[in-house]
Formats: sequence, C-alpha cells, structure tokens
Amino acid sequence: MNAQIDPTVPPTGTGCLECEETGSWWLHLRRCAACGHVGCCDDSLNRHARAHFELTGHTVIQSFEPGEEWFYNWRTGSGILGTPLTPPTSHPERQTVPGPAERVPADWEQQLGAAAEAR
Repeated sequence: MNAQIDPTVPPTGTGCLECEETGSWWLHLRRCAACGHVGCCDDSLNRHARAHFELTGHTVIQSFEPGEEWFYNWRTGSGILGTPLTPPTSHPERQTVPGPAERVPADWEQQLGAAAEAR
C-alpha cells in the first residue's frame, strides 16, 4: 500500500476547509489521501489543496468531485492508481460548482482568469 494513502481517514468536510473558515469560494475540490484534508484546486483563487501539500508533504490527492475517482501525485505531477477512500468520496451532488453558491461572485470567471494570469 502507498504510505501516502490512508483509506480509513474521512474527509474534513464537504467544502474547502480554509475557504469555509475565511468565507471564500472555490472552483473544484481535492481531498488529501493521507489525512482527508479537503482543499480547493489549482484553478481556484486560493489553491488550498496545493498549499496543504507544500505545508505537510502529503503528496497524493483524489478529486472530491462527484463522478471523479482519479488520484494525483503532486511530487511526480502525474496520475496514480489509488485505494478507495472512506466515503463520502465527493462533495454532495447538489453543491454547486463553483461553490458554495451563496458566496460565488457574479464575476467569478473574470476573477479566476485574472488570478491565472497573475501566476
């Protein structure tokens, strides 16, 4: 078994942990396969999933989007095979993308575009 995947740890919630704490919003969600941390993806404004990897060294994430089961290794920059994780394996299907709906600004696409250009 991959030491970076603990299939017994549940996710930290249904949204990005840090965005929930700060009142921000996200595009897509990623779940740390080692500790269950749910963070926002690299296309989101805050990139909390990557920040979690950089802080902890936990290298493997899984998509936390409904219908997606892929795993990714930050260090190698490639997809990998993973062990099924403890449910839930995605945010609720009724949760909007981007989300959460009540915090997504009307100009969200422009904000994401500007953030991507600034990187």
